[in-house]
Amino acid sequence: MSNEKEVSEEDKVTQTNEVIQEAEGSEITNEKMPEPEAVEHEPEEEISETVDYSDLSKSQLLATLKQLVESGKFLKIDGQVNEIKAHFDEIFHKEKEAALEEFTKNGGSADDFEYRPSEEDRSLFAVINEFREKKIEFLKEQEKNKEKNLIAKNTILDRLRELVDGEETTHSINTIKHIQDDWKKIGPVPAAQNKNLWASFNALMDRFYDNRSIYFELKELDRKKNLTHKLEICEKAEALVAMGDLKDAIKILNDLHEEFKHVGPVPREEQETLWNRFKEASDAVYSRRKEFYDGQKEGLKENLLKKEALIKKLEVDADYKGSKIKDWNSKTKEILGLQKEWEAIGPVPRENGKEINKQFWGLFKHFFQKKNHFFKELDEIRQLNKKKAEELIAKAESLKENKDWQQTANQMISLQQDWKQIGPTPEKVRDDLYQRFKTACDAFFENRRNSNKQVNKEFDQNLLAKEELIKKIKEEAGSGSTKESSLEEYIAKFNSLGFVPRKNMKEIVHKFNEAVDEYVKNLGFAGGAKDDFLFRLNLNKLQSDPNSNRVLNKKEHGIRKQIADLENNVTLWRNNIEFFASSKTADKLKNQFDEKIQKAESEIDKLKKKLTILKEF
Repeated sequence: MSNEKEVSEEDKVTQTNEVIQEAEGSEITNEKMPEPEAVEHEPEEEISETVDYSDLSKSQLLATLKQLVESGKFLKIDGQVNEIKAHFDEIFHKEKEAALEEFTKNGGSADDFEYRPSEEDRSLFAVINEFREKKIEFLKEQEKNKEKNLIAKNTILDRLRELVDGEETTHSINTIKHIQDDWKKIGPVPAAQNKNLWASFNALMDRFYDNRSIYFELKELDRKKNLTHKLEICEKAEALVAMGDLKDAIKILNDLHEEFKHVGPVPREEQETLWNRFKEASDAVYSRRKEFYDGQKEGLKENLLKKEALIKKLEVDADYKGSKIKDWNSKTKEILGLQKEWEAIGPVPRENGKEINKQFWGLFKHFFQKKNHFFKELDEIRQLNKKKAEELIAKAESLKENKDWQQTANQMISLQQDWKQIGPTPEKVRDDLYQRFKTACDAFFENRRNSNKQVNKEFDQNLLAKEELIKKIKEEAGSGSTKESSLEEYIAKFNSLGFVPRKNMKEIVHKFNEAVDEYVKNLGFAGGAKDDFLFRLNLNKLQSDPNSNRVLNKKEHGIRKQIADLENNVTLWRNNIEFFASSKTADKLKNQFDEKIQKAESEIDKLKKKLTILKEF
């Protein structure tokens, strides 16, 4: 009885495994080696290649890398780890170049530049090293396991040889089944030994079935059971074409290939038909996958157009120049909105991915650099304003106990006006600064209010006294017994009485002036005496002004200027008279100038007399 066809099928699978192992090295385990068609397509690997990490930030790349390493699938994620590192290196070198540019721009030498990686950079490098170490350990462990598996399979071969060479018993069929199960459970072995092991195992199995014809019927029955099992596998594979999740369908198909391979031989006449059916079902699933990826290309192109549109929007705002925090925050919300749109769009064709990501994130980074520059300048201004505020606080605190109410109040009010002009201060100390300044101001004005309560009583008493004095002046003016000396005494007394409430100041001064005017009318002055008295009277009134010294000095300066102007005019007129020729017209003009000179000299005498009176005050 010949099993050449069966051996050929197993050899075909074995040879395929060897080709895969030689092409992909030790990273591909042969613990569950799929049939040739499944190996050809390798869906899991293709799907993982479509992952695009170019849109991720450094923190996102680090988080993704940690998640991959924690999965423990060191061989499967190797390509993804390398791609993440490549994107991270690109960001790292850009930041390093930007730091070097900033260093040289600020006057530094490129030879002196030393770039220090951030905590985030060091974390990623540590995770990369951790991955490499774990991968090496994993591969070492895999090799150890393969050596152990090799010993285990050689042990099974020894058991199988003993069974084949020993006497046939009724338990041989069950024993061979246990040997097949044990063989299947053992994981991969070194690739160099795999072919010989499979060849030895198949040869011993063939010898077992060929040499034990007594159990041929049992063997055929077992083949029929295997046929039934493989038909069920074919039906499951055919049902995968209609499965909704393509990724799950591919995974299940690979598992079915593994199961199909280890079921065992079927009747020879069914072998090729059965294999073709299973292959057709597999090809149908792979064709559907190909259609899926072809259909994805159109979607990727649409995503490219959408992302290009977002880049145009971002170009408009990348050079935004705002002068207020509110405006920058509003514009930032818009930019972050564009980022969310970008992230929601999905991948683009691989050949466009790197360039379009570079454009978008370059503009995105440029905007936030300008924003950071604005807030950096704002922080510097706030620190300067903080110093100004502290200086004003120190002044206010030094004045809060001062008892010179009017002058200090003016100073405090001036400080409050300066405070309003300071501008923004750092938020974390803003309330504290204002509270300290307000406390100092409030303390002074509270002290003044308490003091003013007593002062206001004095002002009310002064008002009553001044009203009594005005009443007395009016009564004396009406009686006809008026005297210059009495009026001067009344004015001096009025000025000496002190301040009255602010609300009554204008009214009491008006009443006093009316009473004095009425009194003057009844004095009966003659000639220039009245002018001198009125001038002296006016000076007496001025003494009641808190700024009387300044007013008197100003009046003296004005009189002296009038005298100087008149004397200059007299000199000019005298000089002009000397140039007049003898004629009626010239004589007339000369008389006019003489008249002007006389009036000017008379006015000069009056002004000098006022100066004499002014010196008395």
